[in-house]
Parts: sequence; C-alpha cells; structure tokens
Amino acid sequence: MAHLQLAAETEFKPLLDQSVGYGVVVGVGFFFAAMMLGLTAIQARFSKFSPSSSEEFSSASRSVKASVDLGKFALVGHRRSRTNHLVLRWYGVGGTIQLAFFAIVAAKVKMNANGAHTFLEIVKTRFGTGAHLLFTFYAFLCILVVCGSLLLGGAATVNALTGMNIVAACFLLPIGIAVYVIFGGLRATFICDYTHTMILFVIIYVFFANVYGTSPDTGSITALYDLLVQAGKNTPVDGNKDGSYLTMKSNQGLVFGAATILSGFSGVFCDQGYWQRAIASAPRSTTRAYMLGGLSWFAVPWGFASCLGLAARALVTNPKFPTYPNPLSPSQTSSGLAAPAAAAVVMGKGGAVAILLVVFMAVTSAVSAELIAVSSVFLYRTYYRPQASSQEIVRVSHYFICFWAVWAGCWSTILHKASIDLGWLFYVQGVVLSPAVVPIALTVTWSKLTRAGVFAGSISGAVLGMLAWMIGCWKIYGEINVSNLAEPYSAVCSGLTGLLFSGIITVLVSLAKPANYDFSGTRAIAVYDDTRGSDLEAPSSAETRHPSEEELQEKKLGLEDGAVADVMPVEEDWSAPAGDLGISMEELKRVFRRATWYSLALTLIVAILVPLPMYFSQYIFGRGFYTFWVACTIIWAAMSGIFCMILPLWESRAEIWTILLAIAGKK
Repeated sequence: MAHLQLAAETEFKPLLDQSVGYGVVVGVGFFFAAMMLGLTAIQARFSKFSPSSSEEFSSASRSVKASVDLGKFALVGHRRSRTNHLVLRWYGVGGTIQLAFFAIVAAKVKMNANGAHTFLEIVKTRFGTGAHLLFTFYAFLCILVVCGSLLLGGAATVNALTGMNIVAACFLLPIGIAVYVIFGGLRATFICDYTHTMILFVIIYVFFANVYGTSPDTGSITALYDLLVQAGKNTPVDGNKDGSYLTMKSNQGLVFGAATILSGFSGVFCDQGYWQRAIASAPRSTTRAYMLGGLSWFAVPWGFASCLGLAARALVTNPKFPTYPNPLSPSQTSSGLAAPAAAAVVMGKGGAVAILLVVFMAVTSAVSAELIAVSSVFLYRTYYRPQASSQEIVRVSHYFICFWAVWAGCWSTILHKASIDLGWLFYVQGVVLSPAVVPIALTVTWSKLTRAGVFAGSISGAVLGMLAWMIGCWKIYGEINVSNLAEPYSAVCSGLTGLLFSGIITVLVSLAKPANYDFSGTRAIAVYDDTRGSDLEAPSSAETRHPSEEELQEKKLGLEDGAVADVMPVEEDWSAPAGDLGISMEELKRVFRRATWYSLALTLIVAILVPLPMYFSQYIFGRGFYTFWVACTIIWAAMSGIFCMILPLWESRAEIWTILLAIAGKK
C-alpha cells in the first residue's frame, strides 16, 4: 500500500537492461497477439464459431468446457516485509472459498438465466432500470480497481527488474492484449489463458527445484528452515508466537485473512469477468470449472508465493539481495517485489527473467478478461441502440475495448502519481465493493428478494461501511490519511461492516414484504441466433424489455410464430431436457446441491479446521513438520499444474481433432 517513508529506502537494483523490459512487454505481448490471431483465424475457418458473432464474441457461444483460468490471480500476493506463510496461506484461502461459493451462483445462472450475457442483464430484467444503473456503477468500479491493481503491480515489477519506466509499462501492457481480444473475443482469452497457465506452472516448478534443492543460497528445505529461524531472531514479527516466521499464531495473518476474504468476495461477485465465464461455460461444466479452479488456485499463493516470500525473508542478509544490506521497504513489498527479490538471489538474471514472464503472463491474462468484460457491460445497446444488430454490437465492443485499453493506462498512471499501489488497491477493493456482494448474489438465487431490499441493502451497506472505515482508521491508527485507510484493520472494519449490514438489511427489507419471483422473466432472456443471417436487425432482449405473459406462454407451448427470426428463446419446459441447455432441470438442481455441499466443505476445511487449531495452539513448526508442510505445497502445486495443462486438452480433444483433419484436407 502507499506508505509514508519511515526510513531510508534502498533502491531495488535492476538485474536486467531496460531493453529486456520493453522486449517482454512489447515483443512477447505482440507475439502472443499474433499467435491468438492465427488461432482465431483457424477457428473461424474450420469450426462453426466465428468471433464476428456477438454470441461468440461475448460468451464463446456458451460452449466452454471446464478448463481452469488462473491468469486472473496475481502471483505476487505477499504484502508485507514482515510476513510468514500464514499470511500467504490466507491469501490462498481468500481466493479459494469465493470461487467455491461462486460455483453455487454459476449453477443458478444456468437454472434461472441461461440466456443472459451479463449479470447486469439479469438485474435489469428482474428489477428494472434503477437497480441496473446501481449495479452498473459497481461493475465499472470493480473493473477500475482490478485493472489498476494488475497494471500497477505488473509495471512495478517490470520497473524493479529492468528499470523500464513505470508509466510506459502501464500504457504498453494493455495494448497487445487489446489486439487479440478485439479479433478473438472471449474464446481467445481462454486460449491465451491456457497458454499462459502452462508457462506459469513450468516456472513455478523451476523455482521449487531451485529454492528447495539446487540453490547454494538456500541449500535445501532444512537449510531454508534454519535461515527462517535465524530471521525470526534477527527481526521478530509483532503478533507472532515468539516473533517466529514458522508459526500459524500470527495476529497480522489473521487480520490479513479477514481482509483477503472480504476483498476476494467483492472482487469475484462484482466482476463481470467471472460471470462471463459462468455464462460461457457449457451447463454441465460451469460449476465443476469453478470448483476445480478454486482448488487449483490455492496452489499458487500457498506453494509458489510461500516459497519465494519466505525465501525473500530468509535471504535479506545475503549480499546478492537487491536492497542489501537493508530489507525491502513497506512500499516495495506492497508493490509485490518480495518474489522478484528472492528470485534474483537464488537464480540471478535467469530468476529475474522468469519472474518477469510470470508477472507478464498473469497481468495479460487477467487484463484480457477485464477488457472483454467491460465491453459486455457497456450500455450502448441497453439505452442507446436497443435494436442494434449482432454485428453492430461486436463493432462497438471493439471500439470500447480500444478506449478502455488506453483509459486503463491513464488510470494506472494517475494511481501511480498519487502513490497508490497494488497493496493499497487490494485492501480498498473490499471496502468499496463489499456492500454489493449479497444483493448481487441473491438476485439470481433468491425468489423473495425485492427491489426495495436491493436498494436498501446496497446503499445502507455502503454508507455504514464508509463510516466504519473512517472511524476505525481514526480510532486504531490515530489519524485518517491515505496510508492508514488501507491498513488491514481499517479495511476489515469497513469491509466486514459493508458486507454484513448490506446482507442483513437486504434480507430483512425483502422479508418485510417478500416477492414471489418465479424467474420466468430471466429464463426468457434471449440469445442471438447469428446463423440466420447477418443482415437481420436484432430485437431488444430482456435487457431492454420484459416478455409479456402471452409471450412466455407461447414459448412454453412451442408456439413461435410471434418470435423474431434471429432470436432463440431459452427453453421453458423443465419436464424435458432444457432445449438450448442440453440438460434437464433436475440435473441442474443436482449440480446446484453438489456445489453447495462442496463450497461449505471446502470453506470448513481451508478456513477453519486447518488454520484455527494451529493458530490457537500457538505451535511453532519443527524441522520435520516444516518439511512435511513444504512437501504438501509441492504436491498440491504439481497436481494443480497437471490438471490445468492436461484437462483442457482432453476435454477439447474432439474439436482439436476435427480442426486438424480439416486443415489437412481430410474432412
């Protein structure tokens, strides 16, 4: 976060030339853009999917299988110079349980609004224009915070490793991404994410081998353990048992965990990028994708970040450390420089290049998701051109993606000049977005939710959260300023207040005069049938008008004479397989129940059963237990990487084989 400098800050000495930074940001960026353009051309030529279709561009024709997207998660999750693996493990918990709970919402999306393109479309269909505009504000605010975090974190790392100008990095990083997003749409982001994920995991395995095995600076797992024991004696951690880095008894870690969970829920439920992936997934794989994605994501902060985060703490006294003889300053660690510092020691320039690639892959994958998301929530068709055709929607989406790529560079530059960094935005994300989480989630899941409940919960939660933010900051830290507002205790005071009170008020106001919504309106949201011709004007979807009872009855009876030619209504007859869904409602209900039990079980294990007994027991790891702990992180990361690299290929084997045969001229 943005800190006032309490002590002299030692400059982070770049290991690489500026040319390397520009080469990666521009050269590698456009290499991937060219590769994605080629794959998109092959897809359009040899498959039924064309990115010129609005359905394919924004929702990948709702046919994506359960591949896992890890690019959206930053791999530099350590925010403090005085941290231990509890902090990093809580960072993993914050990313895992929110994805698990979003699996429940994803199942409900397929049950109650399969034709929707955005969660805002569902809100407008159910509650009208006022609620739609309220949540559009939250959607754009979320995208602003996420884009700012990604670009600032990426630019700071590139600058530290190569000396590349931070402002230049902020502007150049989104450019190559915008190219392949414009030409390939959502499916291109999935393909790019898969490619990036393979590279990310290979680099993770290389760092595991070096830090825990071959590097003479760490030596081995037990040698690293000895270094951490000594570090705890040299610079003990306030709030940790005996100041140790090898204990789960960490007050800082517990508060960080609460802030991470709040920030995580806000960043998922308010982010159209996650909803878009739920919408794009095939019905049978939607929930499974988020379940497996949460488990795979946990390996990144728990394994990789713990490896390099603890190595950075252990190697501060090493002459090769970039800020030797001083540790990283609070602002440097908040900018995500702990991992680059450790990599520079254990692998030299090779480690710096590896971290540079890791950060580049993570930032580009995540920003691509935000660019396609922001093009979907753009209000062109909703209020300006309700009768816009499919091709017109795609064309305007292209323009808005270009605009947002430039604006993202401007926005991150503004934040940088204001001394706002990755850590500051990470904490504040939960503060500003948490009041919208419960109302958004209930919109697609709870039939008794009312418009009054949505407004009362969202607005009251925001007001109370802001008051708690200011009062908590003042009472705990003695002064309200930019730095103190993003301290963990300030963030938890606000985020917890906003989340809990918005949820309580939303439910109570709704129960005072409950609705009895049957979701018939959201189930009737139409998807485009672009195969009927590109010259037809697309009608207004449920985003701009509500179907009448007569129209709904017509759809249920299969009387489509009043339907417009280029629209396919979502099947309403639940007694049979759900037409466009290709899956019965009973099966969808079973998927929903599995997702609910899975989410509760996973949360119970990773957030309560494992960490809390170790916290209250105040146990300090011995050599044997630390070795076992590291082995678990390596095994988990290995299994996650294998799953992420093999499952997408296996699930898409038929499509890949068909395209290869077509290219070879045999089909």
